[in-house]
Amino acid sequence: MVDINKRGILVKAISIGLLGLGTVGSGVVKIIKNHQDKLIHQVGCPVVIKKILVQDLLKNRPVDVETELLTSNADEILFDEEIDVVIEVMGGVQETKNYLISALQQGKHVVTANKDLMALHGSELLTVASEHGCDLFYEASVAGGIPILRGLVDGLASDRITQMMGIVNGTTNYILTKMSDEGRSYEGVLKEAQELGFAEADPTADVEGLDAARKMTILATLGFSMHIDLDDVKVSGISNITEEDLRYGKQLGYTMKLIGYAHREGEKVEVSVAPTFLSNNHPLASVQNEYNAVYVYGEAVGETMFYGPGAGSLPTATAVVSDLVGVMKNLRLGVNGRSAVTPQYQKRLKDNGEKYSKYFLRIHVQDEVGVFADITSIFAKHGVSFEKILQLPIKKNETSEIVLVTHRASLTNYDLILQELNHLNAVKEVKSAYRVVRKSL
Repeated sequence: MVDINKRGILVKAISIGLLGLGTVGSGVVKIIKNHQDKLIHQVGCPVVIKKILVQDLLKNRPVDVETELLTSNADEILFDEEIDVVIEVMGGVQETKNYLISALQQGKHVVTANKDLMALHGSELLTVASEHGCDLFYEASVAGGIPILRGLVDGLASDRITQMMGIVNGTTNYILTKMSDEGRSYEGVLKEAQELGFAEADPTADVEGLDAARKMTILATLGFSMHIDLDDVKVSGISNITEEDLRYGKQLGYTMKLIGYAHREGEKVEVSVAPTFLSNNHPLASVQNEYNAVYVYGEAVGETMFYGPGAGSLPTATAVVSDLVGVMKNLRLGVNGRSAVTPQYQKRLKDNGEKYSKYFLRIHVQDEVGVFADITSIFAKHGVSFEKILQLPIKKNETSEIVLVTHRASLTNYDLILQELNHLNAVKEVKSAYRVVRKSL
């Protein structure tokens, strides 16, 4: 346990149990070792890693640790009374959840970088933490080294957040950057990203938007003080984006990004992840390669943007150790377990008729008289007008390509328009359809 003298100053080292020693875990070890003087200055005592849970005790690792620190038995950490804080960087959901609940029930504070776990079971874990007077911090679960969660909870605590838009997945941003800048195919860039370590061998969670959806679940819950479930997030990914889509976007002044979007209007919210054409003057349009950024709009502060590396060993470990410092400061003040705030508002989601956006569509049609009039009549029927129109001939098969950007339309009307276009005889195919954002939605 930690001893506190009469002046409230920590006089004994904080003892850490580390679950996982992969990329992020190795970064945590390096920062705790190399920044010990900074940590002592911040909180008045040393930080000592007492035990590290690993699967393979003999594996070569990117950081040197004493052999006696390693264990394959989680109980040596979870039930060690001398360990004050458990840092979880092992990933996984169900088994990891059980570990963290055990740690909290033993009175140990927890720091985690696990976005999947927090998106699915965050409310339950926070409740257990509160019941046992423990801290549960998870800054590193969203956008790596960017302090976005702390920014929302502390920096913007007095404001009312109405909109958050984010590039919160570095893999997809890297792929889209390379496709756009170099005119390359999705498949070719994905393979390169896998070779460079930016994409997993199975990239599904990244490229289909699932990773970003989990992060937006966490952001929306905190930003709107409303419990948002992962199933509340409408998700689509980037795997069907083509070089032609990006080329037309450039021609019209847009940049393609996978955007997580959360919007509150009155008492209702919407949360989604989708490929989105941003106007080139939007702050997020210039975020390149594996970098992340979150654009936040508050009623009082106006526009702010958080930018930085969204992944990687040391950037993510920096967020983890910053949370550790938060736990240690709370220990010094005797206020552990009091930082969690239950959601203020009951969840109320917008229906599709309340969700508005502009849209980009590429349509292949028969190159014959009257086709464009038929198409425009469908849009007019649902009260949707055009902001931009391109019509280009396709040499083969007597087909034309029409590229449209609409004015704002409800998602209900947009879906009806797509259905009617797909049933129009003159329409061979709706090749692609994406959301469009200018300066803000």
